[in-house]
Amino acid sequence: MTRSVRRTRTLQVAGAGAVALLALSACSSSDSSSSSDAPSGGSSASSAPKLSGTVTVFAAASLKESFTTLGKEFEQQHPGTKVAFNFGGSDTLAASITSGAPADVFAAASAKTMKIVTDRKDEGAAPVTFVRNQLEIATLPGNPDKIASLKDLTKSGLKVVLCDKTVPCGAAAQKALTASDLKLTPVSYEQDVKSALTKVELKEADAAVVYKTDVHAAGDKVEGVEFPESAKAVNDYPIAPLKNAPNAAGAKAFIELVTSAEGQKVLSQAGFLKP
Repeated sequence: MTRSVRRTRTLQVAGAGAVALLALSACSSSDSSSSSDAPSGGSSASSAPKLSGTVTVFAAASLKESFTTLGKEFEQQHPGTKVAFNFGGSDTLAASITSGAPADVFAAASAKTMKIVTDRKDEGAAPVTFVRNQLEIATLPGNPDKIASLKDLTKSGLKVVLCDKTVPCGAAAQKALTASDLKLTPVSYEQDVKSALTKVELKEADAAVVYKTDVHAAGDKVEGVEFPESAKAVNDYPIAPLKNAPNAAGAKAFIELVTSAEGQKVLSQAGFLKP
């Protein structure tokens, strides 16, 4: 073999060895990188930002019982946080938000009242419908006036209370009455559904058109009467974080709880319908 041929073969072997070493080095580096990047069992949770401070939630009055339960659950899941609620008529809450009231989350009892906020671009993300609610007639315990239908509420001498027409429960009641071609003059219009229900609980009214969830929450203080026209006036409940939320991270986490399987279970047990 000539010196030139031997030299060529030597260079080829050396080159092959260098390539092999480079490949081995690359694999080792890749494996090391993959190992360090791969999350361990609890690294995901530990890397998540710890929530703290107060999460202020403006919510429709009909959500009081279920949201209070979820608020306590949220505080247990995130030590160091506190959920502060402002329950009321959705229209009033929406007006407060657009006027600059500090809040992190808005949960309305209708798409129409949520639109008051979204029209002003005050939402931090698109609203999501998380539950629905249907109307029911609340009567005195034992239903002494034998109310069996929506039409029965028009009986002479019967004291009936409705939510104000600007409030979602009032708008839904008017929709049901219109669908039934009925006219009803209540003894009072209330600013939120809880106020309407309280009139019956205190025996200041014989009946009120409220939500099924409110009848459910009242227990034996009232008796519920279903009516078929309520199917034509079901309200969707949207929820959204607010644009200028003082606690944006807390707002996001609270909404995640509400829309989770756990949150939906609490809401279903309260009588809400699935979205």
